[in-house]
Amino acid sequence: MSKKIAILATNGFEESELQSPKEYLEQQGWTAHIVSPEAGTIRSWAEKDWGKDYRVDKTLDEVTASEYDALVLPGGVINPDQLRTNGQALSFVRDFFIQNKPVAAICHGPQVLINAKVVNGRNMTSVKSISKDLINAGAHWEDKEVVVDNGLVTSRTPKDLPAFNAKMVEEFKEGKHAGQAL
Repeated sequence: MSKKIAILATNGFEESELQSPKEYLEQQGWTAHIVSPEAGTIRSWAEKDWGKDYRVDKTLDEVTASEYDALVLPGGVINPDQLRTNGQALSFVRDFFIQNKPVAAICHGPQVLINAKVVNGRNMTSVKSISKDLINAGAHWEDKEVVVDNGLVTSRTPKDLPAFNAKMVEEFKEGKHAGQAL
């Protein structure tokens, strides 16, 4: 069962929150593309300083949600803040929900989901600092290592990556979720 997964990121993503899920997805024999608004490379944030550069596989101009089976949104403070104001990124994210495809977001990643207007009524978690943002957008926030709601997988921090990766793959294997639709 081959799958193709989009990982939407830009400069300032938390390195472990992209690297760990990407490696875990590839261990399943799946293809994981780093999709970004910009071509070339994007720079990670590694806990307290800039980390490695990662090669962008596809730009948002080159892809549509219909080409992928699922979406991953890594966190970091800078990355989601940039993506949540990018109309093209928000349309790309929203299209996964419209097509009932699973989505996984960790740490600050759910900020992108708020601006994509897909969190109302959802059970979710995130890094605690954005919990009020999610609640104000209509989400039911829980302080758990991972929360799953009809194909939407959310998690808090890099410490939760083992649980996040396992649930992400489980939901991605299940495929489309009727409850995922907007």
